[in-house]
Amino acid sequence: MNAVVTRFAPSPTGLLHIGGVRTALFSWLYARHHGGRFILRVEDTDRERSTDEAVQVILDGMKWLGLDADDGPYYQSRRMDRYREVLGRMLAGGHAYRCYCTRAELEEMRARQLAAKQKPRYDGRCRDLREERPGAEAVIRFRNPLEGEVVVDDQVHGRVVFQNSELDDLIIARSDGTPTYNFCVVVDDSDMGVTHVIRGDDHLNNTPRQMNMLSALGATLPVYAHVPMILGADGAKLSKRHGAVSVLQYQEEGYLPDALLNYLVRLGWSHGDQEVFTRAEMVAAFDIRDVNKAASAFNAEKLLWLNQQHMMRAPLALLAGALREQLERLGEHSDDQALLEGVAAAQRERCKTLAEMALNSRYFFRDFADYDAKAAQKQLTAASVPFLQELAEGFGRMEAWQAASAHAVIAAVAERAGAGLGKVAQPLRVALTGGTVSPPIDQTVALLGRERVLERLRRALDYAARQPAAGGAPAG
Repeated sequence: MNAVVTRFAPSPTGLLHIGGVRTALFSWLYARHHGGRFILRVEDTDRERSTDEAVQVILDGMKWLGLDADDGPYYQSRRMDRYREVLGRMLAGGHAYRCYCTRAELEEMRARQLAAKQKPRYDGRCRDLREERPGAEAVIRFRNPLEGEVVVDDQVHGRVVFQNSELDDLIIARSDGTPTYNFCVVVDDSDMGVTHVIRGDDHLNNTPRQMNMLSALGATLPVYAHVPMILGADGAKLSKRHGAVSVLQYQEEGYLPDALLNYLVRLGWSHGDQEVFTRAEMVAAFDIRDVNKAASAFNAEKLLWLNQQHMMRAPLALLAGALREQLERLGEHSDDQALLEGVAAAQRERCKTLAEMALNSRYFFRDFADYDAKAAQKQLTAASVPFLQELAEGFGRMEAWQAASAHAVIAAVAERAGAGLGKVAQPLRVALTGGTVSPPIDQTVALLGRERVLERLRRALDYAARQPAAGGAPAG
């Protein structure tokens, strides 16, 4: 058996969306599962709509996702000489012919067929033309077989049969000589030794024509698998309002690439009841034949849940790097790896994305300008001054700056005051973070460090001392 070779062949005419990413993932997983090769091929023959920016988005997206290619990227726009060579060979061998029909003639042909309630298709009038038509520009058409059938043993949809009589003679080169999509795909798949074509089921109708062209070239036919589309939760085609955004937007929003891939692999594929997969587990378990032929619905809440699951399992060094990137988006910068890892460990069960983690952790990396007004009004009062003073003294005496020591100081202050732990911890939390939400307060103290804790306690004491006492006069 030949080694498995798969390919992902996006067109750089727009953003790389999650539908394309899932196709790339299935192709990558199948190649990795079988120890084969995965090719990245950029189908940029549409020069009017293809842009360098869109190409870069594809490359950046694949890099972020870690879907590494063994070969490529190849660019169709750089293979024009090869396409012209094959076109010449097909013309010489009688597998293609020049068609001189004008647009008006083709429109008249279509109108007549529709009037007769026939399927509009090219009628082959130039198929056996012996002479050129002077002054007319010619396209090149593939001479499709007139009889027989094409059987696609699709790995997802099963046996699909197409009658050759229903397939017209496809244009494979335009009048200016540029080859068309279906022809370039055939030449590329043949030249690159692609054994398994995994792509969206919107390409299924292209497959019999491509198979006939591959046969005409004497190429080995690949195995085909056409995966269903992804729908919105309302059952409509996925659009921007459903989350059909560039894959790099998920990076900006703080998703882990392994979480996004885990989510996408489960859209139409399953392995028992398992929901959370590592990359290695996906490679080990994936089989394209297990993909469901029905379309799957995109569920943003499920993606958030999976992202948090991956955040809780990810190596802290990886989370710290991603957190650093998110902080930089907010204008914060930190090279303190220990602090970044500590914050990631403390916050990962409390946040669903790294963007949320960064937003909720800024007080670890910079001084905040103001307290939350309601939190300060309730917690930083004259009554809290004794607690804050004792905490400052206790933290100042701490020899080992760690969470356990901080907890002991907080508990001792609460015990001496005859108060619950929360009565002491919450004013401390507002003093240190500016608000009422943080990781456990002993962890927060340990992560902030001695200097910041003592400085923020002095600031909070000054603030609280200026607040009216219970009787109405300022404290002190």
